[in-house]
Amino acid sequence: MTDLSGRAVASESRRTGRISQKSGQILRSSRDSAKPVSADSTTGKVCLVGAGPGDAGLLTLKGLRALEAADVIVADRLGARAVLDELAADGVELRAEVVDVGKLPGHHAVPQDAINALLVQLARDGKTVVRLKGGDPYIFGRGGEELLACQEAGVVVEVVPGITSAVSVPAVAGIPLTHRGVATAFTVATAHDQIEALGGGRDHTVVLLMGVGTLSNSAITLARGERGGDCPVAIVEDGYGPGQRVTVGTLSTIAHQAAARGVRSPAVVVVGDVVRLSPYAPAELATLALEDFDPLIRKAPHS
Repeated sequence: MTDLSGRAVASESRRTGRISQKSGQILRSSRDSAKPVSADSTTGKVCLVGAGPGDAGLLTLKGLRALEAADVIVADRLGARAVLDELAADGVELRAEVVDVGKLPGHHAVPQDAINALLVQLARDGKTVVRLKGGDPYIFGRGGEELLACQEAGVVVEVVPGITSAVSVPAVAGIPLTHRGVATAFTVATAHDQIEALGGGRDHTVVLLMGVGTLSNSAITLARGERGGDCPVAIVEDGYGPGQRVTVGTLSTIAHQAAARGVRSPAVVVVGDVVRLSPYAPAELATLALEDFDPLIRKAPHS
């Protein structure tokens, strides 16, 4: 392990203890100082950085520059920690202290209000803070809440977009969310949303995040519409991670397949005919005559 990893582990253990012990104090201080202050009254700043899906190669150059300039990095578990570990393994040395506020499914290690207050407090202490979030800060990442908390406190804040898993993880399985003549639109939702309201047929791709726990209900709901039970579905587990795996089936079969294979989060679910374009699609599903779909592919002239 590099020096960064060593420092990160030590810093996390110290900082996590301080957060859990003092989060109440931080929140009380935030309420006591609810009246916004001017941006000029603080020397620090906060930068909300999207870490992408967990591959350091997909971190933007602007995001890397922000990490290099940071005094403190407040990091998520998914995507963000993997990027920091990979940067360290590649010899990139960051001087920042790392604070781990990672969340596990069903368990939030640090409440969102405490994270908001921590960002404000660190900036008011004169720190340059990077809030490193998996994917993109504005795609189911609560980045908008953190932005507002900083703005209301008069803290200078910047947003550096990241590559969302909703687009990048299907790509790793060879699935384009749109393809001329096959799909011209896509919708990204969490499986906790009211997905029965999602209209369209197989030409309207649906991407479900955080969808493993409710996969059976989601498949049944989507199958009731125009898509039908034989609509192709792909589950991409741990995209860009060591446990990356792709399961392909239909809305009628996917829940059984996922149970049989022990599919686990994190995973991205893709529903629609674009799944047929994946090299992981079995022969019976990978039957998409593109010459009938794509006007850019010309048919050979008859002899």
